[in-house]
Amino acid sequence: MLPMLDVQTTALSGVLLLTPRRFGDDRGFFCESWNKARMAEAGIDLDFVQDNHSFSAQKGTVRGLHFQSPPHAQDKLVRCGRGALFDVAVDIRKDSPTFGKWVGYELSFENGHQLLVPAGFLHGFMTLTDDCEICYKCTDYYAPECDGAVVWNDPDIGIEWPLDVTPILSTKDEAAPKLADFNSPF
Repeated sequence: MLPMLDVQTTALSGVLLLTPRRFGDDRGFFCESWNKARMAEAGIDLDFVQDNHSFSAQKGTVRGLHFQSPPHAQDKLVRCGRGALFDVAVDIRKDSPTFGKWVGYELSFENGHQLLVPAGFLHGFMTLTDDCEICYKCTDYYAPECDGAVVWNDPDIGIEWPLDVTPILSTKDEAAPKLADFNSPF
């Protein structure tokens, strides 16, 4: 019997690419996008307290690179509800051998992949389609006083964004500092 959940490690310790098994027929499919017991069996023991749903109308929208600092740091489990996006995690743990390194994966409605982004990492994404929806669970509530960001195109990080476009950004994301000008709280 096939496992209910495929778990792949990444080049960054703690960041995981998860693919829940889909059960399909001529009507469509069903999958458990989160099952606490099955995740615990896979060594993932998290208590999520908030679900977020974000919609981006235009392809090439970039959101991030965001984090929430202690005492309200968040682990996130990210998936694409419609369309496709390129999802990125950047290590900002000061004592980590991979500080400033990144991984990125395409998450789409079709592939069903999910990215687990632990606290201590920046998170961001670029939409690859119009009308793109991203859904993610968080282990702590949003706390504006703990909200932070690093600029999406920092050359010291060197993320290889898949689309060569002028991205659609928020004012906050345009004004975010570079990693070199940022004192990580992790």
